[in-house]
Amino acid sequence: MIKERLKTLGLNIKIARMKKNISQEELAELVNTSRTTISMIETARQNPTILKVIDIAKVLEIDINEIIKSV
Repeated sequence: MIKERLKTLGLNIKIARMKKNISQEELAELVNTSRTTISMIETARQNPTILKVIDIAKVLEIDINEIIKSV
């Protein structure tokens, strides 16, 4: 159950990032983390903190509800 929710969260982040035409590297720099961390979040291998999700939403200029929808 948790793994499926992480997959949905990661996919939502990836879709939002790609809509903004931002690479994982660029997003990582903007949220003060590594590209590896962004990759691990997008592929459900890491559970991000709520603060990291908030940072990602701000950088991608979307409502956090868009990232957590269906999670």
